Amino acid sequence: MAKNPLAEVFGYKIDDISSDAKRHRAGTLCPFNNRVPQCTKDKKADPLGVCSVYEEGIRTPTICCPVRFREGAKDQWLVLNEAADFFFPSGTRWMPLGEVMLHNKSGVSAGNIDMVLVALDAQDKIVKFGAMEIQAVYNSGNVRAPFVAYMKKPSVGAKFEWNGPNYPSPDFLSSTRKRLMPQLLSKGEILQAWKTKQAIVVDERFYEHVPDFKEVPLADAEVVWLVCTLNYDTKDNLYHLVLKKRVYTRFKEMLTEFAKSEAGDEKDFIKQLQKKLEREKKKKAKTSKKTSLELPAKTSVVKPTKRSSKS
Repeated sequence: MAKNPLAEVFGYKIDDISSDAKRHRAGTLCPFNNRVPQCTKDKKADPLGVCSVYEEGIRTPTICCPVRFREGAKDQWLVLNEAADFFFPSGTRWMPLGEVMLHNKSGVSAGNIDMVLVALDAQDKIVKFGAMEIQAVYNSGNVRAPFVAYMKKPSVGAKFEWNGPNYPSPDFLSSTRKRLMPQLLSKGEILQAWKTKQAIVVDERFYEHVPDFKEVPLADAEVVWLVCTLNYDTKDNLYHLVLKKRVYTRFKEMLTEFAKSEAGDEKDFIKQLQKKLEREKKKKAKTSKKTSLELPAKTSVVKPTKRSSKS
C-alpha cells in the first residue's frame, strides 16, 4: 500500500474523480459549512485543504480540521443537534451562534467559544444557553508538503505516495494537554460558575488519548463528550461523520484527571540530564577551541628610545 497521509482534501477522498470533487479542488471549496464557501484553514489565500489524515498502519482517518465536524445541513449539523439534546429539554426552540468572545470578571478575554447554542422563548428572548468546544487533532511534521505535491497532480488519486521529510502524523499529546486543557481551564471555569452545560466534540482517536475520568449518569452531567468518527460509504466513495458515543461527566472531576501526570522513572530523567550535560560540555569545548584559534597572535611592542639632549 502506498505511503500516504492524506485522507480527505477539500472534503473528498484523494481518489475521488467526481465532478463535485474536482470542483471543490479547483475552487478550494469547503463542503462542511465553513463561514465562507472557500476553505480558510491556515491561510485564506493559500488554504491547507486537508480535512483528515491517516496514521501509519491505521485506515480510519483522524480529523485534523475543526470545520470537518460541521457536516450536515446548515445549522443542523450532527454535533449541533446532539449538543442541543444535552443542553435543553425536548421541544426547545434554539439556534447556534458561532465564535462568541468570553470575558472574565476583569474584562480580560478568556478566548472564543466555538459555538453557543441559545434557547429562545416565543419573543425570541434568550432564556438559556450551552457552550460547545470543537477540538480537532494537531499534526506534527509537515502536512502542507504532501498536500502541495498532491494538488499539483490530483489525477494520480489512490496511487499518490509521499516519502518526503517530516512525515506528518497526529500529535495527540499536544492536542489534548497543550491545546484542549488550557481552553477548558480558561473558558470552562467561567461557564461552570454560571452553571452552564458544556459539550466537547472530538474525534474517536483523539478521545483515546484523553485521561480517564469518572463518568456519571446523564441527569448528573455538567459536560458531555461527543465522540465522533468517519465512516466510509462505498456507494458514494465518501467519508461521513457519525457519532460513536456520548460520555457524560462533571467538570471539576474531569479537570482533575487532565491535571494529573503520572511520574516515570527518575533514573531515566537523570540519564536524559547526563546526555544533555555531555552535549553542552562538548559544545562549550568546541566554541572555546574555535575562539582561541581566531584570536590574533601577540606582537611585541618596541618602545622608542629617548634621545639624549645636548647641553
